[in-house]
Amino acid sequence: MKYFDYAATCPLDQEAAQLYIQSATEFFGNTSSLHDTGNQAQQLLETCRKELAQMLGVQTDGIYFTSGGSEGNFLAIQALLSSPFKKGKHIITSTAEHASIHSALEKCKQEGFEITALPYDPDGHIEVEQLKAAIREETVLIAIQHGNSEIGTVQPIVEISKLCRERDILLHSDCVQTFGKLDMQELAQSVDSLAISGHKFYGPKGVGAVYLNPRLHWEAFYPNTSHENGFRPGTVNVPGIAAMTLAAQQSLASLAEQQEHFIKLRDIFLNTIKDKEAQIKVYPSDLPSIVGLRIKGMEGQLVMLECNRNGYAISTGSACQVGSQAPAKTMTALGVTGKQAKEFIRISFGKNTKPEDVRTLGKTLIKILHAYEKQSERN
Repeated sequence: MKYFDYAATCPLDQEAAQLYIQSATEFFGNTSSLHDTGNQAQQLLETCRKELAQMLGVQTDGIYFTSGGSEGNFLAIQALLSSPFKKGKHIITSTAEHASIHSALEKCKQEGFEITALPYDPDGHIEVEQLKAAIREETVLIAIQHGNSEIGTVQPIVEISKLCRERDILLHSDCVQTFGKLDMQELAQSVDSLAISGHKFYGPKGVGAVYLNPRLHWEAFYPNTSHENGFRPGTVNVPGIAAMTLAAQQSLASLAEQQEHFIKLRDIFLNTIKDKEAQIKVYPSDLPSIVGLRIKGMEGQLVMLECNRNGYAISTGSACQVGSQAPAKTMTALGVTGKQAKEFIRISFGKNTKPEDVRTLGKTLIKILHAYEKQSERN
């Protein structure tokens, strides 16, 4: 099986896996235990916290380790809203946010908040002027993802941050899809919180991190919680955190090399399918590792299953929406509705993706399209 679903999850890096085993066997203590075994685990944990803070260019005491992006997004939003920073009951987000953001904001609606969800422009971006027009006196939070997981567009978070600073509005950004692919330091210093997830950059599943600006005073979502300074309950996953930190270091060390690799792969793919531009709609992307597209007339789930039958693993959008009958959220944000919205598929590259496999995937999609056209003619 040729894997083209790296935006959903990545295989665990071998060095990170080895470090996980070493940490789990040598630093197995509970970080809250007062004996030396617990203290050794605590020291490793704090080393990882310091390393991740340096990667983001933020204060170490603003880093909290979590079970991943979904929990991180939820707890970050809850922490921001618990802050006495500003009174109000209005939140702005985008239609295309990850399911975990929509879930967190649905809970906010139940608590009396009003949510404004903005669409994308035709190029897949939030229009800053439209965002500015949506701000009210009672707006307390803006939650906008950095990188879209379905088509790969990157939102102007630093520019949005300036608006927020001018109007005393808190800003959260879901950075799960961009950490490890872009330099995040300017963004991290511009937001009040962000979330990342280890398995998106070759770390283990079940571990992630949140940066929460230390200037803010917040209340724990879970009362009487001691781990991670009250941010979340549960024994800290030190081996997972150590492995994630190593994977993050490796990803950031090879940013330029990986970006060049992904641009090459995207160009190969687009050149392979260029003769079918009339039938294949490719959406704009700022992350060359993600290609979002539609084969006109073909439901995305059918294309995905045919690719799978031919030995290629692709997706129909965010893995957190599998089983849903609704179209990809990004299609809704772009104003694509009905049958067209359900035509969407996503192809995503990784560091081990080979150029020849990209070519054969493109040819396979054309073969699938030809078979569908012949079948339609017979019918």
